[in-house]
Amino acid sequence: MNTAILIIICVVAGLLVGAGGYYFIARLVGAGIIQKATEEAEVVKKNKIVEAKEKFIALKLEHDNAVREQDKRIQQQEQRLQQREQQLNQRQGEVQRALNESNQKMQVIEQRQQALDYRQQEIEKLHHEAQKQLEQLSGMSAEEAKVQLIEALKDEAKTAAMSYINEIMDNARLEANKEAKKIIIQTIQRVASETAAESTVSVFHIENDEVKGRIIGREGRNIRALEAATGVEIVVDDTPEAITLSAFDPVRREIARLSLHQLVQDGRIHPARIEEVVAKVTKQVEEEIVETGKRTTIDLGIHGLHPELIRLVGKMKYRSSYGQNLLQHARETANLCAAMAGELGLNVKAAKRAGLLHDIGKVADEDVELPHAELGMKLCEKYGEKPDICNAVGAHHDECEMKTLIAPIVQACDAISGARPGARREIVESYVKRLNDLENLAMSFPGVVKTYALQAGRELRVIVGADKVSDKDVELLSFDLAKRIQDEMTYPGQIKVTVIREVRAINVAK
Repeated sequence: MNTAILIIICVVAGLLVGAGGYYFIARLVGAGIIQKATEEAEVVKKNKIVEAKEKFIALKLEHDNAVREQDKRIQQQEQRLQQREQQLNQRQGEVQRALNESNQKMQVIEQRQQALDYRQQEIEKLHHEAQKQLEQLSGMSAEEAKVQLIEALKDEAKTAAMSYINEIMDNARLEANKEAKKIIIQTIQRVASETAAESTVSVFHIENDEVKGRIIGREGRNIRALEAATGVEIVVDDTPEAITLSAFDPVRREIARLSLHQLVQDGRIHPARIEEVVAKVTKQVEEEIVETGKRTTIDLGIHGLHPELIRLVGKMKYRSSYGQNLLQHARETANLCAAMAGELGLNVKAAKRAGLLHDIGKVADEDVELPHAELGMKLCEKYGEKPDICNAVGAHHDECEMKTLIAPIVQACDAISGARPGARREIVESYVKRLNDLENLAMSFPGVVKTYALQAGRELRVIVGADKVSDKDVELLSFDLAKRIQDEMTYPGQIKVTVIREVRAINVAK
């Protein structure tokens, strides 16, 4: 028991001694760390103080610079304001001087106005006195003298008025037609197409003249069967290696040409075979007509046409007007209408559609005694075209009233396509008649001695008698003649009217 207690006491005494030693050692170590940390803190504190001083100095320098810049700007603004103030003061002085001068001038003007009024009154008194004296000397009143003066100056005033009218009309044409000419020229330049010239006769070429006998057949039965089946007159004459096909219907003429070609290639030529080949070729041509119509509408971007109208469009390929292929004319007119409608801001598709269909009445299957424009309008109405399209088709030759803006475009483009050089061939008789009518119209005017239609009727040269027409009346005669031609005649393009007056003195030396 005592031993255990003694051991415990020894253990406790050892723990106390160890704890005291540990505390002493720890205190010594802690005191060193604290001293070291204090020294480091002093160093950091000094460094921070130095950095703060440097930053403060930098900020102070920056602030001083900013203050100096601001002071400099303020001084510059003050200088500018002073300069402006000086300028304003100077201008104010100038304005004041100008105002003083203006007041002085107004006073001078008022004085002059008073003097002018006084002089005007004096002049009026003198005028009345002079007028009374003139009336007494001449024995006429002022009104009578005025009438005589008007009569004396009538011819001169008429000539001056004619010149003034011509000048106004020329200026009006230049100004009013400037944009229209620009649009038309651009439209024509944008649409250029070839024109095929055709007639009522086709020539079928053969290799040798022996084929002619086979085509004629025994006692002419083959040629009679061919003419009966096609409705075409077949002329077999002495022309070497050629047979002439004559018919006004170009479709029948084409059927006859293709039928002859197949019969000659096949070699079997007899009435039964002829009827068979003609029927087959007729079907092929009808299919080609429909295909041509479809291809044309697709090329032009026109959709929704009735199948019968498409067939009639294809039929135009075999029709010509004054030597101009009708389908090419219709395509060209459609493109012209589209271009012109686009320039004017109208419906391009409707204009193109009306341009394509405007001559559809020329290829109608039925033979009706109606102008082709009216017949085409009825066909368009029959096959469901819109009213504006029908009106444009019917009015392009003025057979009916134009009710939409598309109608005059179609009329103008039809004239452009038909009247441009090389587009059409005019029949000789109608051409000669038009020139004769032009010369006779000019001869109907008094004082005209001779007339000459030049440049295919595009210029009319008129020679007047010097003893019958004065120089003053020449301009009036040219104007009246041009206006009458415009009102009474139909012609392509324009006609230039030139009136010539000359004086000739003729003597004979003996």
